[in-house]
Amino acid sequence: MILFITAISIIVILFLYLLWIRPRQLRWGATPAEVNISLPGDVLVSKPDFIATRAVSIKASPAEVWPWIIQIGSKRAGWYSIDWMDNAGIPSSSSIIPEYQVIEIGQFIPFTPNQKNGMWVKDFCLNEYILWDDKKGSATWLWFLSSEGGQQTRLLTRLRTKYKWMSPWILYYLIYDIGDIIMMRKCLLGIKQRVEAKK
Repeated sequence: MILFITAISIIVILFLYLLWIRPRQLRWGATPAEVNISLPGDVLVSKPDFIATRAVSIKASPAEVWPWIIQIGSKRAGWYSIDWMDNAGIPSSSSIIPEYQVIEIGQFIPFTPNQKNGMWVKDFCLNEYILWDDKKGSATWLWFLSSEGGQQTRLLTRLRTKYKWMSPWILYYLIYDIGDIIMMRKCLLGIKQRVEAKK
């Protein structure tokens, strides 16, 4: 009986997540137009299982937001998120770090403290966007800046990932699917707070 109730509870929770929570967390902060707009890198991952477009408005120009974006990474400026979880407990930077202000195509951006996992810079346009990919055609991550006029910027981030359902990593994919919004929301708000604090 206990197993039955547990199984039913899991099914109900999963149903609620897929039906109500997931669609909302995948577009946190973004307008319907932003969710549906075509952005750089969209064609690189065919039939992704995970597409998340999140956004935040920042009271600063794109040129003022840009330096905070390009220095992101583990053992770099950090992720402006949950440092004990994604940056080995090292506090994310609250300032612009000069040595991380130069980017180039093919540059590796480490995601983990051991520097073994990450993505590569696929493309970028100064003060407009930077696109990372995994070089396998299974994941891209875009940071996109657009001016809202005057001293206001719209920051969009888009993740497109294709899951390998028969991979030993499938449990990670499931955790990633559910938990990514926690990190990403804090990251976007962390960028906003840092940029606006320097105004």
